[in-house]
Amino acid sequence: MRAIRSLGSLLLLAVLPAFQGGDRPGRPDRPDRDPPSRVGRLSYLSGSVSFRPGDLDDWTDATINYPLHNGDHLWTDNGARAEITVGSSAFRLAPQSAFGFLALDDRTVQVRLSQGSLNVRVRDLGENESLEIDTPSGAVSLLRSGVYRVDVDTTGDTTSVTVRRGEAEVTASGSAFPVHSEQTALVVGGNSPTYDVRDAIRADAWEDWCASRDRRWEDARSARYVSRDVIGYEDLDDNGEWRTTPDYGPVWVPRAVATGWAPYRYGHWAWVEPWGWTWIDDAPWGFAPFHYGRWVYVGDGWAWVPGRVVARPVYAPALVVFVGGRNWSLAIGAGPGVAWFPLAPEEPYYPAYHVSNTYIRNVNVTNVNVTNINVTNVNVTNINYRNRRERDAVTVVSRETFVGSRPVNQGVIVVPRDRLDQARVVGFAARVTPTRQSILAQPSIVQARRPPEIVTNREVVVRRQPSPAPVPFAAREQALAAHPGRPLDDATIRTLRTSTPNASARPLVRPAAPAPARGPGPEPRAQAPAPALRPAREGLPPSRPAPTTQAPPQEQRPAPPARHKPAERPVPSPERQRAEPQRQQPERRPDAGRRSEKDRKAERDTTK
Repeated sequence: MRAIRSLGSLLLLAVLPAFQGGDRPGRPDRPDRDPPSRVGRLSYLSGSVSFRPGDLDDWTDATINYPLHNGDHLWTDNGARAEITVGSSAFRLAPQSAFGFLALDDRTVQVRLSQGSLNVRVRDLGENESLEIDTPSGAVSLLRSGVYRVDVDTTGDTTSVTVRRGEAEVTASGSAFPVHSEQTALVVGGNSPTYDVRDAIRADAWEDWCASRDRRWEDARSARYVSRDVIGYEDLDDNGEWRTTPDYGPVWVPRAVATGWAPYRYGHWAWVEPWGWTWIDDAPWGFAPFHYGRWVYVGDGWAWVPGRVVARPVYAPALVVFVGGRNWSLAIGAGPGVAWFPLAPEEPYYPAYHVSNTYIRNVNVTNVNVTNINVTNVNVTNINYRNRRERDAVTVVSRETFVGSRPVNQGVIVVPRDRLDQARVVGFAARVTPTRQSILAQPSIVQARRPPEIVTNREVVVRRQPSPAPVPFAAREQALAAHPGRPLDDATIRTLRTSTPNASARPLVRPAAPAPARGPGPEPRAQAPAPALRPAREGLPPSRPAPTTQAPPQEQRPAPPARHKPAERPVPSPERQRAEPQRQQPERRPDAGRRSEKDRKAERDTTK
């Protein structure tokens, strides 16, 4: 049965005329311009947690399952906690913590922690991947899988880095030093920055809670059926059961759902760049089944089909098909509406956002049993979608409910079957222009708890320069209205960035190892050196000069490999470091980096 359906999909993709859905803007095959294949899921909330998107100045209550990306910020108030998952890694925030994403793509995760406590569990870290935590006192590079803790005090002057398992490197004031497993490093900034490395601090109740969350991942049975990079797989065990079907193989069936429950009905819509209209489900398990895989009606209810297991599954904002059209209305007096239904297995997904053909193949490979997906010869309006006629599959709401991020299940409009049959498929995105409520994912803008202004405006030290902050929504609003439902392309974003004041500013960062300032000539201009990082006591391993802070990647491009190692050769064991400290690196003179202009001139003359 599955073989017949696979053959049918292959024939369908091969013989249909050129793409006519009008939903996916064409462009050359440029994978380097594609959006990231992963996001940061807001996977746990407790207490008062506030959220500010990167393109707005408003703070609002955070929403479970919101997909975080570059520029987004979180604040956990008194007694609050939050968890963000990125692929197989988890970031957990203690109370009174200010967190934000400076960069997030397929190879780079760069976050800012301007106050509070952050626990990080890294399951896998590839050779070409970089994970950096930037604090007011220094930049912390996590070099391998493990468990880490970073604390920033309320003044922003002191950063503590604890490595439970793994290895880290701290960069500050032009110097870098390693932190090994079961060690805690302390960096104190100010006019005379110092560092210290000691035995790891004792774990507290906060870390015990983080460890209990880790065990959910380790013990999850769902890892037998999906990749551990499927964001949210750890929530499936407690909320449903796996079954094996003859047509689709392993499927997951949710438990304790409402009568008449259907996929993409209990939640709300939000506008999230660069993907556009994005589904945010209300259920605590409602991430993986709505951004990966497909849904199918089996027996007497809905089941999620995860598809084939791959190493790096590709996130999608919502795997649905929208129906409607210019001549289709809901009913007399009801006004225009928005309607959709979930994709079924072996039905291809074609994004409305700007992507390459390679991206389309990758986002479909786990769920369409066709290895050679023809991405140009498809008419999405002519596909015989399996779920369109299933019971309760099509969900219809008013435009106000859709664009205002209102709860969908509370605004469902009952439409007669014959009216639904008259609606035509319009593509994979609703042609509706977003508003501020759409970005905040809240039906109304309410005053939310926010971090103190001194924390919000506190600079952090970076080892790599992040890209400029997102272009404000106010500057993009008119361009978005010109093409409803379609995110802006790279050229339009570059134009808006050029014409928008302060849109190219880097978000409150300063380099850990600044490049020398240059004068009008070819030689660097003399400048006052920054205070050098000094050991706080005798007997500490010496720091090493840090490389110049890396330049940011070009607009909209995935960041290049940026994993930094403490040394080019293998890192010696702690015992060998204590026995032979002089062989690691010559001891720095107290006046190192403070040469006079006379010394610099003599060195230049010698070079000539």
